[in-house]
Amino acid sequence: MTDLFEPLVQRGVTFKNRIGVSPMCMYCCGGDGKPTEWHLQHLMSRAVGGAGMVMTEAAAVTAEGRISPDDLGIWEDAQLPAHARLAAGIAAMGAVPGIQLAHAGRKASRNAPWEGGPAPAARGWVPLAPSAEAFDDYAVPRAMTEPEILATIAAFATAARRSVRAGYRVIELHAAHGYLGHQFLSPLSNRRNDAWGGDLDGRARFVLEMSRATRAAIPDEIPLWVRVSHTDWVEGGWTTGETVELSRRLKALGVDMIDVSSGGLHPAQKIALGPGYQVPGAEAVRTGAGIAVAAVGMITEPAQAQAILAEGRADLILLARALLRDPYWPIHAAAALGRTEGLRVPPQYERGWATLGKMGRDASIAAPLATL
Repeated sequence: MTDLFEPLVQRGVTFKNRIGVSPMCMYCCGGDGKPTEWHLQHLMSRAVGGAGMVMTEAAAVTAEGRISPDDLGIWEDAQLPAHARLAAGIAAMGAVPGIQLAHAGRKASRNAPWEGGPAPAARGWVPLAPSAEAFDDYAVPRAMTEPEILATIAAFATAARRSVRAGYRVIELHAAHGYLGHQFLSPLSNRRNDAWGGDLDGRARFVLEMSRATRAAIPDEIPLWVRVSHTDWVEGGWTTGETVELSRRLKALGVDMIDVSSGGLHPAQKIALGPGYQVPGAEAVRTGAGIAVAAVGMITEPAQAQAILAEGRADLILLARALLRDPYWPIHAAAALGRTEGLRVPPQYERGWATLGKMGRDASIAAPLATL
């Protein structure tokens, strides 16, 4: 039985527990793609809170691959120092620093969600996509040429090299939520009739080649993950069965983990929301492709997360909104599950936890920061 606080080893990286911070866009880089003080405080607080892995939001591999003009990016060396500071800060707090590499495709050039609408002309651009098929009421993208496709694949590999230089120890490729990789996979957004479209082989080619190039670009000791939407939740769209087949092929290329989400490609999606609603997709991939998977989506309670692992439905639990509400969710989960022997709280915070009785030094959860 896998425990929520059992270490996970992938290649040359050891995660102290099975809790990870899922990528969450912040839309606050100020136009240059560099992590800011906000990113540093936001992500380090989750590392202090006990997560075993902390991943950045989607980092664009090209400037036109941003969702908004204020998105995080790692398309040029000028962005490296800020990323290096962020990765080092996360690692100093005892968590493994990870980065998600992304390209928004037809969902690019938008304002932050709380502003809505397209980016203003002075800051926006014409999005690129597999086909000239718009998402909902977004701008119609320009269909990518084959040289542009190949250049984008190369950009992912280059961004991965840059990420390793910055100190990130996990690389995740974003092929979910209706962004570029997902747009190639789904027949609802990929209308191409060349080698990059059509049947499953053609539609999967971009994600497979992106993964192949990235695996070749990073050291063997660095785990490579791919985030997928296991279903479009739309008739005639991308399916869980296709996700299982894609995952088999990704495993053969050296991918170590499939981060299983869903939806985001089509406005007609009908998502069956509920606690752990995406876990069946993760379980299908784990069983059908024989690869490690991360489960995410409305996982909020410690016992729920523990059961998903104990039942063999996933290997890692990723949290997003739950960690926005409570950065110390892992510490609270350890207390709820009686797993405090494996937890470490910075001594600077010990007084706060000692008031909970069993969560004090006597429970062996406090240690010098240097041991994190």
